[in-house]
Amino acid sequence: MKAVAYNIKDFEKESLALANGKVHDLTLISNGLNINTLHYTAGKEVVIVSEDDRLDASILEELKAVGILKIVTRSLKTDHIDLYRAADLNIQVANTPYADRTPKGIAEQTIRNLNLWDKGKCVGTACRCVRDCNTLAINHSDGKHNR
Repeated sequence: MKAVAYNIKDFEKESLALANGKVHDLTLISNGLNINTLHYTAGKEVVIVSEDDRLDASILEELKAVGILKIVTRSLKTDHIDLYRAADLNIQVANTPYADRTPKGIAEQTIRNLNLWDKGKCVGTACRCVRDCNTLAINHSDGKHNR
């Protein structure tokens, strides 16, 4: 998948590169996601953000307009993302919910989400969609929506 990751800190770069293993086309940006940095999403399918990025309705609409279909947040929380507007726009949202909160662990969870989406599968417990996935036409490996 082609993805752009915003708000990347120096200590995260190596972990993401190693977890990715040159599978996905990742662009790493140190700037936060906002209207002025939106141009980095051109040609991408996925946006990877941190909890410092605020994805309100207007940013989500802009992301959808440029073809973004999926968002991964490198955080447990998703209160920085308007999940209801994302659902209205049929944008899938995932977080990194596992106990390993090290940069390596978060990077591995992020890439795991990309790998599953790339195979047309649900991201399981990382799914933060507020609608039933059947309405979003997501292929579930286990046949149910896990939150």
